Amino acid sequence: MSPDKTVCLPADRLAALRLWMVDQKVDAYLVTSADAHQSEDCPEHDRCLFWLSGFSGSLGRALVLQQEAVLFVDGRYQVQASRQIDAAFWQIAHLHQTPPGKWIATQGEHSALRIGYDPMLWSVDQVDALRDALGTCGAELIPLDDPFGAIWAERPASPVGKVRAMPESLSGLSFTEKLAQIREELRADQIELWVESRPDEIAWLLNRRGSDIPMHPVPLSFAIIPSKGAVSWFIEPQKIAGDGMEGLDVQSFSPADFLSRLGLEAQGKRVGFDPMFAPDAVKVSAESAGATLVPRSNPIMIRKARKTKAELKGYRDAHHADGIAWVEYCHWLSVEVPRRAAAGNPVTECEAGDKINEFRQAVSGYREPSFKPISAVGPNAAMCHYNPTPARDAPLLPGSLYLLDCGGQYESGTTDATRTFSFGDCPEVLKPATTAVLRGFLSLSMAKFPGGTFPHQLDALARMHLWQLGLDYDHGTGHGVGHNLLVHEYPHRLGKLPNCFGLEAGNIMTIEPGYYLEDGFGLRVENQVEVIAEDSGFCSFLPLTLVPIDLGLFSLDRLTQEEVIWLDAYHARVRETLMDGLSPQCRLWLDHATKPIASGSVAKN
Repeated sequence: MSPDKTVCLPADRLAALRLWMVDQKVDAYLVTSADAHQSEDCPEHDRCLFWLSGFSGSLGRALVLQQEAVLFVDGRYQVQASRQIDAAFWQIAHLHQTPPGKWIATQGEHSALRIGYDPMLWSVDQVDALRDALGTCGAELIPLDDPFGAIWAERPASPVGKVRAMPESLSGLSFTEKLAQIREELRADQIELWVESRPDEIAWLLNRRGSDIPMHPVPLSFAIIPSKGAVSWFIEPQKIAGDGMEGLDVQSFSPADFLSRLGLEAQGKRVGFDPMFAPDAVKVSAESAGATLVPRSNPIMIRKARKTKAELKGYRDAHHADGIAWVEYCHWLSVEVPRRAAAGNPVTECEAGDKINEFRQAVSGYREPSFKPISAVGPNAAMCHYNPTPARDAPLLPGSLYLLDCGGQYESGTTDATRTFSFGDCPEVLKPATTAVLRGFLSLSMAKFPGGTFPHQLDALARMHLWQLGLDYDHGTGHGVGHNLLVHEYPHRLGKLPNCFGLEAGNIMTIEPGYYLEDGFGLRVENQVEVIAEDSGFCSFLPLTLVPIDLGLFSLDRLTQEEVIWLDAYHARVRETLMDGLSPQCRLWLDHATKPIASGSVAKN
């Protein structure tokens, strides 16, 4: 039997997958939002979960059985998923509290199932966790080829975006220097072959950037890095035509040859890979070749997180330009929101989200957004990763709270910041929660900690004031940021879950606590920061983001003297750094927006 490739409706798509499952003799099939690189945002060709379910978030899993289908999403996406999927065909589970393996294991009627999955789309760690969870119920994982080539009639082609060189003046190290560092680390573990499936690690190592996915300047590719000899780079040849890679110790191959080439090169060798990201198919291929497997943390990833002096200067330059754009935008909002509302033609979420990038286009070094702006007013801001659409485009009105989370890709770095705005007085009933968010942001921003401190050890500083109110937020507190690479960069993550990659000088992070009341409002304050070494031997966070914080959202009399001093110093730095680059009207706005907090508005210590 061959599935009908004309399916288009959600029910038809599920039916087509179920028909394919019958052909493959499996009882269930696991679908993921990821591609073979575990990308957070995939090219359209790989957005199979979205095509199947209608859920458009960046992280999700699905389990499709013959009689039911379950979508697994985390706390960021519970509201969004409920609005995007058809409840007649899907149910929703929490990705972390009840992941697919646990869900199956706790459903007695689903024991001894044959469950299909694509081993190129699930990492080694993910498959091992699934097998562990399923071991108690007798279910079996069955590796299968991708079904969507058969059932997705108008599936987009894989992208072939052009690759460009990242100048050594911006990267700070040549490919040869980086390769020598990585090989030195591999030799310490007696690794003869390293398998790399993460495009941003490859882009960093080769000093290349790509254009396969908008806002993610990495070329989708794989690499095999031997302890001696040329690096094998598996990339579509159209991407690197005329790239000028002559003289580099790199050989290029088609991505279709990746697993077969790995099987040849891995024979009898010690093969290293990062089980958190490497496809399960990599482990199977190396194992079949008689290799000794060496799973370990990715040495490229760890090196990449230690930014060079040139990279750090690039981040500062990018944030200076970004700050100019933000301030021009903030001034525009302050004028246009009340004026347009009074005229009966209010500014909308889509317009406001697009406008920030218009201002960025006027500053030096800007290339494109680093992600689609999260432009959300009122209840829409309660969805942490909300994106407006023309069909549902809410107005920005006086009396409402407006949240904008956005960033830019610059020649010299990547930016990410969030500000929430109150147009008029913020309702007093909201201020206990909003002020708790600000105080959490300040507590973490002001922290001093020993080098090597794990990010999760700091996370409670951002939440403690919310916890005192019996409140919390269901997302991480911060993440690494790439250097004209991915805006969400591994390995560092601030959050409740353990992250055993110690922070050190030269790491770039965000600090972004928030609070979200479903059908009410959402508030987040986010700065990008650099980890710096103090004279004491401890580390601290230096803000890179140069954007005023709207203090009208908060009860300033709840702040301590130390918190006020930090805020005033931050606003003074924003003012002094940006003032000369602004238009005259924006200078007046910035001077007012960054004026010191009155000393009488401070809580007694």
